[in-house]
Amino acid sequence: MPSLSDLGQLPKRLVLGRPVRSDRMGESLLPKRLALPIFASDPLSSVAYATQEILIVLTLAGTAFLFLAPWLAAAVVVLLVTVVLSYRQVVHAYPSGGGDYEVAMKNHGQFAGLTVASALLVDYVLTVAVSVSAGTDNIISAFPSLNEHRVLIAIGLVALLAAANLRGVRESGRAFAAPTYLFISGILVMIGTGLVRYFVTDEGITAETSAYTVTPEPGYEQLAGLALIFFALRAFASGCTALTGVEAIANGVPAFRPPKSRNAATTLALMGGIAATMFAGVTALALLAGVKYVEHPCDLEGFADCETEPQRTVIAQLAAAVFGGDTSVGFFFIQAATALVLILAANTAFNGFPLLGSVLAQDRFMPRQLHTRGDKLVYSNGILVLAGFAALLIVAFDADVSRLIQLYIIGVFTSFSIGQWGMVRHWNRELKAAPDAAARRRMRRSQVINTVGGSLTTTVLLIIVVTKFTHGAWLVLLAMPILFVLMKAINRHYSNVSQQLVPDSDARTLPSKVHAVVLVSKVHKPTLRALSFARATRPDALTALTVNVDDAETRALQTDWERYDIPVPLTVVESPYREITRPVLDYVKSIRRDSPRELVVVFVPQYVVGHWWENLLHNQSALRLRARLQFQPGVMITTVPWLLESTVGHDDDADGRRGGPAPGDLRRGYTDDEVDVTPYG
Repeated sequence: MPSLSDLGQLPKRLVLGRPVRSDRMGESLLPKRLALPIFASDPLSSVAYATQEILIVLTLAGTAFLFLAPWLAAAVVVLLVTVVLSYRQVVHAYPSGGGDYEVAMKNHGQFAGLTVASALLVDYVLTVAVSVSAGTDNIISAFPSLNEHRVLIAIGLVALLAAANLRGVRESGRAFAAPTYLFISGILVMIGTGLVRYFVTDEGITAETSAYTVTPEPGYEQLAGLALIFFALRAFASGCTALTGVEAIANGVPAFRPPKSRNAATTLALMGGIAATMFAGVTALALLAGVKYVEHPCDLEGFADCETEPQRTVIAQLAAAVFGGDTSVGFFFIQAATALVLILAANTAFNGFPLLGSVLAQDRFMPRQLHTRGDKLVYSNGILVLAGFAALLIVAFDADVSRLIQLYIIGVFTSFSIGQWGMVRHWNRELKAAPDAAARRRMRRSQVINTVGGSLTTTVLLIIVVTKFTHGAWLVLLAMPILFVLMKAINRHYSNVSQQLVPDSDARTLPSKVHAVVLVSKVHKPTLRALSFARATRPDALTALTVNVDDAETRALQTDWERYDIPVPLTVVESPYREITRPVLDYVKSIRRDSPRELVVVFVPQYVVGHWWENLLHNQSALRLRARLQFQPGVMITTVPWLLESTVGHDDDADGRRGGPAPGDLRRGYTDDEVDVTPYG
């Protein structure tokens, strides 16, 4: 029969499963086939909205500038390939999992390191919010009636993802692998089928919005010169969402099986090749099929229910065009796979955020709790923090991808840029100590790759900041300094505490005397037990202390004290204002004032209860006293617990049996002869 404590653990076990021993850490390391869906689902899934984001910006001016889309997509692909090649250098040079943070910290210093850390932390939160919201969009594209429950669906999905990740990396990897691979195969089949239908057969592909015209937004009717360049750069910046999550593999190298760096680099290459192929294919299909996607649905002339009906995503329109309508099996397969992978893309952040938080906590820039692994050998606190902040963003922005996307990618390109220039410095330092010509050539090649990567990502970062600042990006630029200052403050606190805790030269000096003070309210078993424990410590002085708040009760206590012939004098302190805490504090302070080297040990009897509501009825005075006494120097607080009958059964083992005296029997005043040690069940 399970004990009450086991029943209390039941919800946790249903979510997390059985705890995992620390010595089984190696069993949680990932092969490449699981690492790809876990760490690369974000950049792979961005195919579902990167093209869409380019079209949203270009259609602000109607359809006149859609011819720019293939050129912008090609620029994004070039950037993606460059960044992937650059990060392959990072995983070999810094395999410990710090990624851009470690690169910046070791090559640029603390300021750059914390800038990267704040950028990545913000970006990971946005990754969850954007991915889940985009997944919700695709669910709604298949089932428009769910539109009114958008926020609730998104928050439920964040909670589901958090629960899956709390169960462990390998278990979440197995759960997420199938949807990711189904999405990859589905999109590739859709691209291949669409291109064959367009170029080989006479069927062609036509999107449901191809016949619609787009009304330009005010101010975008005529664009030329610098305005056109700025417009094109803004569309390019939106398309760069295809690069989000690339850095997660560099942060997750410790989770790979050996050889860790080589496996991480191979996974990066696979991710880059697949993502570039899918992004280019989807963009090509969207242009061939004549897809229109706008920021405001009513700008689509021909969209009858623009006020109430959500417009279908680009992926949904392409699936319907390629596979024969929105009732085809292919359409629902693509929508289901896309929704799943977009939701699971947040898993990239659920792996990257806790790992980065752990590194920051180890360096004392985040609370130490983020460095602690949970029951399943994952950083549970980091997972919960990420889920909480992502849910807040989803509620604040109504799970609207178009609004959330404006905050996106600033953080990731900040880390890209600082990290790549940090790698250039790293290779400069390594070149000075290079042993031979072959090694120097290899390092020069890596340095060139990182230089090109740093130049491109810095240029893109400037473009993103300039083009997106007034569209919501200022919030990220505000959040990053706040996080930066917070991390500095945490580090300063830990440093101050460490300095305070350095042992003094007189650390081994014993106190001159020990004065024990037992707090007394009544003559009952808890008080007598506290007195017995205090006497057993052999103090130099022992005081039984009570506070007189009611004359009649105090006289009754003194009478009982004499009647039970207690061998310790009872000291009564007056409290004219009927307060208990202040007189006790004053008494303890007077002992310390008279003898500063004397150690005062205050024994506080306390009830141990079996039900949460009993805490409201007991121990309130003890709690207040301990809270005040703990700030007194030279004072120790010893709690003497007394188990009430309501605690019976809380100490049973898993099968409901007890093999000896209960731990509370001595505290209740029972002797061994009075305790039934016969097992029961």
